[in-house]
Amino acid sequence: MSRASRLGFISPQLPSLTDQPPEGANWIHEVKHDGYRTMLVIERGTARTYTRNGHDWSDRYPGIITAARKLPCRNAILDGEVIVQDARGVSDFEALQSALRSQPTHLIFYAFDLLHLDGKDLRDTPLVQRRAKLQTLLGNPSGSPLQFSEEFIGDAATFFRACAAHELEGIVSKLATSRYRSGRSKTWLKTKCFAESELTLLGIDRDRKTNAPRALLAKSERGHLVYAGPAFIVLSAEAREEFEARLAKLKQERPVLSWLRNRDARWVKPVITLKVKHLAFGSGLLRHATGRGFV
Repeated sequence: MSRASRLGFISPQLPSLTDQPPEGANWIHEVKHDGYRTMLVIERGTARTYTRNGHDWSDRYPGIITAARKLPCRNAILDGEVIVQDARGVSDFEALQSALRSQPTHLIFYAFDLLHLDGKDLRDTPLVQRRAKLQTLLGNPSGSPLQFSEEFIGDAATFFRACAAHELEGIVSKLATSRYRSGRSKTWLKTKCFAESELTLLGIDRDRKTNAPRALLAKSERGHLVYAGPAFIVLSAEAREEFEARLAKLKQERPVLSWLRNRDARWVKPVITLKVKHLAFGSGLLRHATGRGFV
C-alpha cells in the first residue's frame, strides 16, 4: 500500500478498556471524543471518509472532505473521530446525530494518527513521530473542520479527574513508542469517566441485538419523573431472583410516563430504585449504562 493509487480503508487500531489509566513517562494521553471513529483517505486531490467498519460516509461529511482536499500532501491516511462540540467545547453525541441530518457544517474531524503520507507507510513508525508529522500536516487553521487531537503528558490520574469533572467520555492512553496495529490493542488503553446514579425503574425489556434484559429508567427533576433511558441489568443470580419476584408484584399495564411506547416492555409501579453506573449524562440519555443493585 505504498503507492497512492492503492490507498484505501485500513481497519483501525482499537484501545482496550481499563479501570485506571497507565502511569509513566512512556505514555501520552488524549481526550476520548464521543463521536464516530473515522478514517480519512486523501488521494490525488480527492478525499474519502470511512467508518470504523469500512463503510464510505464521504457524502455525510462534505465540509471535512473539502478541507481535506486542501491539505499540503499528495496522499495520506488520517485516523480520527468526527464530533460536534457543545457550547463548552465538549463533544455531544446527540448533537452529532442531529448535525448529520441537517447541519453537516458543524462536524469536526479530530485527527490523532497518521498512517500514510505521500507514498510512505508510517504504521511501523513510533507513535510520537507519526503524530509530529500529523500536526505539521494539519497546521493550526482557526475554524477548520480538521483539528489535531492534542495530547497530555504527565500525571494520568490528574488528567483523568479533570476530564471527568468536565463530563467528558474518558481518556485514551497510548504507548509513545508503539507501532500502529489494526484491531484491539494493549498499547492503546481507554479509561471511561463513569458516574453512578440512583434511578427509578419504570419497566423491563430486552435489547434487540443481544436479547439481554434492560431496565427502563427515569430520573427525578423538580419532583417529576423524566425518562433517562435503558440500562443493562447486571445482578447476581440471587439478586436477579429477588428482582423478578418484586417485578411480579408491581406489574401494571401502562407506563407511568404515558408517552412511552414499547410493546415488548413489562411496566411496573415506579417504586424500585436502582444503582446505575453510566457515562455522565451531559444533555442526553443514559449511555453505556448498567444497573448494578437496589437502593
